Amino acid sequence: MHFKTSIITINYNDRDGLQKTIDSVKNQIFKDFEFIIIDGNSNDGSKILIEEIADTLTYCVSEPDNGIYHAMNKGIRAATGDYLLFLNSGDCLHDPLVMEKLNQQIDGSSGIYYGNIIYDETGNRREVTFPEKLTFNFFYEQNLSHQASFIKRSLFHELFFYNEEFKIVSDWEFFVYAICKKDISYQHLNMLVTTYDATGISSNPDNHKMMNIEREHALKKHFPAFTDDYILFSEYKFNKAKQFLFIKRYTVAWKILKAFMNLILLFLPKFNKR
Repeated sequence: MHFKTSIITINYNDRDGLQKTIDSVKNQIFKDFEFIIIDGNSNDGSKILIEEIADTLTYCVSEPDNGIYHAMNKGIRAATGDYLLFLNSGDCLHDPLVMEKLNQQIDGSSGIYYGNIIYDETGNRREVTFPEKLTFNFFYEQNLSHQASFIKRSLFHELFFYNEEFKIVSDWEFFVYAICKKDISYQHLNMLVTTYDATGISSNPDNHKMMNIEREHALKKHFPAFTDDYILFSEYKFNKAKQFLFIKRYTVAWKILKAFMNLILLFLPKFNKR
């Protein structure tokens, strides 16, 4: 049985990134999917680009919105596919066979499927492979890449849409709630899905303070019984890691000093004979 995917791309004043995303989608060998573009009333030529390909899109709109997650929610409401992929402006499907491979692997048995990514940070590229088993510990410290995740559309109606009050972590909140609290089934796809443009808001170190504040709000909302305990446990792990690093550095320094002393002792008799 074939399960249709809706690719949802949101964009605001990133015409070059949008062009890259569009090209990667248009180049797919397998074509039976929806392609939706939600633009936030860009003024950099993005609207013209969208208009030029409008007849090849399932749905598109260019109008003011209230931020990333408002735009993503608009995409959810416009989609009719069984699974949703949020491939935002600048992100690219890894190769032309991605959708064909996914069509062969997504069988509808899991609520969430997720693959691996190429993390592209201003030309520095590295592959990121996500774990087979997802735990609360994983989500407390990391997140799945929504650019490589296929989420059953019905889950948004059963659980909740993205929290539009957050600026950075609403996709993380959805994943941790769905998987760790509602026990939604998931499956890791051991394949590269997306080249992720790491110049976005969540990847900017300047926004990490805001991200941590939003995460704490989400955790206290959905996991109030053990959030404080887990924060203490994380601090304990951090302190243990610092202790280990100190001991390791001390051990290395001692080994260097010991080797230097042995070297001196080795040559010392020769100097005494002179």
